[in-house]
Amino acid sequence: QAIFPNAQQVAVFDTAFHQTIPMKAFLYALPYALYQNEGVRRYGFHGTSHSYVAEESARFLGRSLHELDLITIHLGNGASMAAIKRGRCVDTTMGMTPLEGLVMGTRSGDVDPALPFFLANHLNMTLREIDRLLNQESGLKGLCGINDMREVMKQIRAGNIQADIALQVYCYRIKKYIGAYFAVLENLDAI
Repeated sequence: QAIFPNAQQVAVFDTAFHQTIPMKAFLYALPYALYQNEGVRRYGFHGTSHSYVAEESARFLGRSLHELDLITIHLGNGASMAAIKRGRCVDTTMGMTPLEGLVMGTRSGDVDPALPFFLANHLNMTLREIDRLLNQESGLKGLCGINDMREVMKQIRAGNIQADIALQVYCYRIKKYIGAYFAVLENLDAI
């Protein structure tokens, strides 16, 4: 406001697009009171990107978004997917935080929920250290030391086996979610 005092300001919530996800997809199998009292649920992220990609897909296909079943994929240092049925998001890979879902540049994506307990009990890691590990030291970076896909690809061409393994894990998770979202949608017009 100090720099642009006359500019109209607008807040766009990155999770808003995912608010159409049905309860069966956004609830965690935890005591229901955690959802009721604390709002513990899957919210999803990258909503503005998924909304834009869905709208552009409909435009490209020359059809109404409200008649299409789509899987949108947001790939970057952060990565997510969304299942969109007739213009409404019905599932997304990110959860209550952006950590859940696909392998990302530095985020692990899906892991066994008991993994933090193992790290704390066997390696004496603190919650802060575990949070840093899962959000900033994992994903592509954890698998091969590099979080930029362009550099991962260069390393693969140079014969780096760890980079190749990282790419395989990254692609496998995407493939797995495409299959899951095809099953959720029961029909698919475009990815």
